Amino acid sequence: MLNVFKSDAFGTVSLTDACIKRPYQPRRLGALGYFRESGIPNTTAVVEYKNGQLSLITSTPRGGPGSVLGAAKRTAKSFLVPHFEREAKIMADEAQGLRAFGSENDQAAVQALVDDRMAELRPMHETTLEYLRMGAIQGIILDGDGSTTLFSLFTEFGITQQTKSLTLSSSTYDVRGGCVAIMRLSESALGGDTVTGYRAFCGDSFFDTFVAHPLVTASLQYQESKLLRTDLRAGFEYGGITWENYRGSVGGVSFIDTNVAYVVPEGTSIFRTYFAPADFMEAVNTIGLPLYAKMVTDDELQRWVKLHTQSNPLAMCLRPDAVIKVTKA
Repeated sequence: MLNVFKSDAFGTVSLTDACIKRPYQPRRLGALGYFRESGIPNTTAVVEYKNGQLSLITSTPRGGPGSVLGAAKRTAKSFLVPHFEREAKIMADEAQGLRAFGSENDQAAVQALVDDRMAELRPMHETTLEYLRMGAIQGIILDGDGSTTLFSLFTEFGITQQTKSLTLSSSTYDVRGGCVAIMRLSESALGGDTVTGYRAFCGDSFFDTFVAHPLVTASLQYQESKLLRTDLRAGFEYGGITWENYRGSVGGVSFIDTNVAYVVPEGTSIFRTYFAPADFMEAVNTIGLPLYAKMVTDDELQRWVKLHTQSNPLAMCLRPDAVIKVTKA
């Protein structure tokens, strides 16, 4: 039975390719395409900070020449790329009945079993990546327990997070003016970078309070009254910002605080995801891929095969102070 799993179709390269090519299950930040993806050949990324912007320092050949630093003061920090892995076993009994005893064409049936198990493993990595990216937007990247801080861009580089409080408890508060103030804060951090728009990812309570404000409701009533009869959570434009209710919670861990919103500049290239190589011998000195898969067999008793999947992503916001944290008062 294990002779099937020792064929090239179940090798590391084939399994990784199959895992990458499986249909992507939509996640909001992934669907919006904010994060530019690239692989790096190392497990540690060195990020430098200059003039309010973070950038990845590319590797250079040993012995030089290295990248030249200008007169401006720069700060460099190294980040160990987080490692996430998940495994699953396929027992011999699970493959029982998939083929006739002694048949030679059993690979297709067993491949279907492997594909089904891969389909269970991949969404876990996709959801984790979404969680890390939302952390990068907030400037504080947490581990899967929702409390352990992996990286704080503000602490590492001494950057102050820009915030804006909207007095939504007052029926006469100038919400549109508050929106303009938010965009000006972001523009001051972006400098000359081009911006095509702004989008706010809102927690549940913040979104409900914002939509219920009399001036927001009145604006929708007279200009786009149809929206008031639909579900606004997917997003609507007000004050030059698209406001949407971000949905993200797994196992009791929320991706965003219910009482806040984060306003993100669109059309920029400030969001990046770097992928480091897997801890496999065949991945040494190669450019990292978004996801890896490998199989281990029970060579002693031949009772099971183990599917191993892993990802090594580093989600980054290169201008953390350009994302504005919005609270309600």
